[in-house]
Amino acid sequence: MKAAIFGAALGALAFTGCTATHAGVTESATKEADHPEARLYDPSIDASAAVDAALARAAQRKVNVLLVLGANWCHDSRAFAGWMETPRFKALTDARYELVYINVGMPQTKDGHNLHIAERFGVDDIEGTPTVLLLSWDGILLNDETAKSWRNTASRSEDAIFEELALMATTEIARE
Repeated sequence: MKAAIFGAALGALAFTGCTATHAGVTESATKEADHPEARLYDPSIDASAAVDAALARAAQRKVNVLLVLGANWCHDSRAFAGWMETPRFKALTDARYELVYINVGMPQTKDGHNLHIAERFGVDDIEGTPTVLLLSWDGILLNDETAKSWRNTASRSEDAIFEELALMATTEIARE
């Protein structure tokens, strides 16, 4: 009986920690050391300003924007960010994208934030994280059918992720 109560108490503490992180409280130093890529989903940034700046840089460079709506608690979001920091992926993203990370909390449980960013580009609900939007430099969503497919990133192979991002990098829209 004591073990069951102790286990329930530990579970409640773990959930409380996740909730605190979603509310914008900085993760502990231990957690950040375990998952340094989680820092990219910074809940304190001005999401609209970050997206606007990425679109402006993309327009100057005439490249697409890779807008990653993820969360610092999510293993798939951290996996995506971790891959993007490797030399292979960094070379691709630096050459072909403006990359911006937006922390959306836990929208699956109605504890999300910055959801106006998804709505801005026509994505009404986020079913899982990360949700990866491919945007033209002038702000048009180019991957509405695959944006939500990234929530299994941690279980994909490096090559599969790279191939999909390389293919997405060639996506363009006709411009007048």
